[in-house]
Amino acid sequence: MLLQFSNLTLDTDRRELKGAEGAIHVEPQVFDLLLYFARNTNRVISKDELIEHVWKGRIVSDAALNSRINSARRAIGESGQKQTLIRTVARRGFLFAAEVATRTASAARDATLVEPSKLTPPDKPSIAVLPFVNLGGDLEQEYFADGMADEIITALSRCSSFFVISRNSSFTYKGKAVDVRQVGHDLGVRYVLEGSIRKAGDRLRFTGQLIETASGAHIWADRFEGALEDIFSLQDQVTTSVVGAIAPKLEQAEIERVKRKATDSLDAYDYFLRGMASFYQRTREAINEALRLFYKAIEIDADFASAYGMAAWCYGWRKINGWTTDRVQEVTETGRLARRAAELGRDDAVALSRGAHALGYVVGELDTATIFVDRALVLNQNLAVAWYASGWLRIFLGEPDLAIQHLSHAMRLSPLDPQIFAMQAGTAIAHFLAGRYDEASSWAGKALWEQENYQSTLRIAAASNALAGRVSEAQKIMARLRKLDPALRISNL
Repeated sequence: MLLQFSNLTLDTDRRELKGAEGAIHVEPQVFDLLLYFARNTNRVISKDELIEHVWKGRIVSDAALNSRINSARRAIGESGQKQTLIRTVARRGFLFAAEVATRTASAARDATLVEPSKLTPPDKPSIAVLPFVNLGGDLEQEYFADGMADEIITALSRCSSFFVISRNSSFTYKGKAVDVRQVGHDLGVRYVLEGSIRKAGDRLRFTGQLIETASGAHIWADRFEGALEDIFSLQDQVTTSVVGAIAPKLEQAEIERVKRKATDSLDAYDYFLRGMASFYQRTREAINEALRLFYKAIEIDADFASAYGMAAWCYGWRKINGWTTDRVQEVTETGRLARRAAELGRDDAVALSRGAHALGYVVGELDTATIFVDRALVLNQNLAVAWYASGWLRIFLGEPDLAIQHLSHAMRLSPLDPQIFAMQAGTAIAHFLAGRYDEASSWAGKALWEQENYQSTLRIAAASNALAGRVSEAQKIMARLRKLDPALRISNL
């Protein structure tokens, strides 16, 4: 059964609260509280009645009751001061002032066949930068066109007044014929930036256009041309032109923020872009090549913070996939690289995020890693990898609810991310740590749908199903896991 009010839905079958941007995490007791309110609208409900029906008559302090009421208000976007839906009636109780529509889940499913659900653009200007087309005719230069788009995404994301989709999601359209209206629907954005790069000798030409997704109207189009050595200036021109087209009254401080550059060395930058191109292939050989290229960038520019951060995370990726060759040496080197990234990149959110993730996951220095990633989130609230890294660090720290919030935001910033299974797996583990085994197995199922043989997810799926009482399902998953890893034992996990 679905109970709909305002722009929210309570799904009684899935026990989920859903908003315009997807599921909203609530504690089971808070869900029960909202459900009772939704079934008893527009009448005053006393504290005793709530305790009888939601807490089943158990003794509950006023502080505990008020805490749950406040949690319910936060979940639906209210506060103690703003009481549009959940109103406190002095000395009498509470009133849920909403018109609630009831639908069956099957009717809702039929409706989605007619009109698929979509992500709603946020209130602030929202944009996706699509992969730039390489017009040079040289496939060896593909990394350069991709790197330009990646850099402009990063630059735009530094502008706190914008909502910027992550590179990993926007690059799922690479090599495809694109309908910008569909992109707006898929990613929940109002604007799309398209562009092309032509690199010939030491000359570079960029042509770009900014399109409104709802209407398909061109908001801005321009062409920039110059010497290759002027690439950083070219990037500044493109990003400030886009910023000016979307938000012409933006404060100058915000505009200047997008111009920050990680290096002044064109050679170091070129090695870094090549390293990123290899990193995104994510094979064992490609990660090793990316690591070599990031070291080359550092050799040329010893102060290149992002190169240190990405090199550190290459070691993290080696650990994730069981490719570590010398554990002691790699842990030591990861720590050195991560700390150097943070030292040099105090204002570089990418360096801080990658360094933090590696420092926490490979080295185990969780407190320091958390300081780094918190700084990254202050610098750039649009950086999906920062929210992703922060979510996993909160799992390691035993803060599951905060982990879920951060992983959820990472998924909104990158809804088509090829690595979304890792965010879903992290959400499953967080629910597991909180003792919510049904939610844990549900999220593990989503992750396995994306990546069916991801062993971390299989392990949490088996454990959560077992502790939820679904022993036969857990045994099936364990059989599948043992087939993938015959040597698996608790003693060597």
